[in-house]
Amino acid sequence: MTSSAFRHPGLHRVAVLVRHGLLPMELGIAHRMFGRSWDEHGKPLYEVVTCAVTPGPVRTDADFTVHVAHGPEALAEADTVIVPASHELDEPYASGRLEPALADALGSIRPGTRIASICTGAFVLAAAGMLDGRRATTHWASCERLQRLHPGVEVDPDVLYVADGNVLTSAGVASGIDLCLHMVREDFGAAVANSVARRTVVPPHRDGGQAQFIERPVPQPGVHTTGTARAWALRHLDRPVDLRELAEQEAMSVRTFTRRFREETGMSPQVWLTRQRVERARHLLESSPLSVENVARDAGFGSPSSLRLHFQAALGVSPSAYRRTFRVRGAGSDPAVGADAGADGTAA
Repeated sequence: MTSSAFRHPGLHRVAVLVRHGLLPMELGIAHRMFGRSWDEHGKPLYEVVTCAVTPGPVRTDADFTVHVAHGPEALAEADTVIVPASHELDEPYASGRLEPALADALGSIRPGTRIASICTGAFVLAAAGMLDGRRATTHWASCERLQRLHPGVEVDPDVLYVADGNVLTSAGVASGIDLCLHMVREDFGAAVANSVARRTVVPPHRDGGQAQFIERPVPQPGVHTTGTARAWALRHLDRPVDLRELAEQEAMSVRTFTRRFREETGMSPQVWLTRQRVERARHLLESSPLSVENVARDAGFGSPSSLRLHFQAALGVSPSAYRRTFRVRGAGSDPAVGADAGADGTAA
């Protein structure tokens, strides 16, 4: 009888399925994001194990191997399964078929288990039929190939990650961080996810719909950015903020500011502001006793009806329902998460 891969009953069980050609960073992302998720008492919320079709040494795309202690039994016990990329193996799935051992391992996953891929790990899910009829993404350079090999999948090349029911896919390597934080947020609330992000020094929230490719990800020397305006906006979310005020923070015209803001963030100032307000509302609903009316005011929505409208559109639930869920099983307030983000709203 095979012994259990997991040792801690009651924790959410995460199995990371690795293969030869593994990108070590992607394995580290899963262990870091979930392994550093704690409740308000400092107790872990997840147990994370690494597994392979055959336990033993697994080659990485770097100059070392990792020793994997667990086999497919971990997949059958997991609440969440994550499939990182293997550039050595993923793209050559020209037939759209998996080798029998891998197909059998994936077949052991229990119905209803959440499964996610990072980067070209999406090719594995697609070849296993898990993406049929679903919306999905992968690294932008591989999206066309994924669509061609699997026409039954709706491939979106323009997003960081996609959550389609219990199947999630993410774009290139670093977007795995965004995907894992999204899952932590959905499991235990924004306060826990923000705390993990702050300890890891990464953005606490980049929406899945943010573009993979931003025209100007690194400002040219001597070119003004919009970071000062974003920092100013975060300090004034509790009141109306218009484009003219934002542009004034950077001494730009409204037209120039709007163009540069979109180049740097991948979205318009209005969309960015709304997302920051929703995140502020989430944090307040989880960590404070404020009424919905006061949350709406402090997050800058002005009225409970406006808060409900935007909250429902962004998260699919009402503010009251969200509070009932995450004030009960979430982390509560964390003194390290007093702000929604770092100085410019893009770093913790």
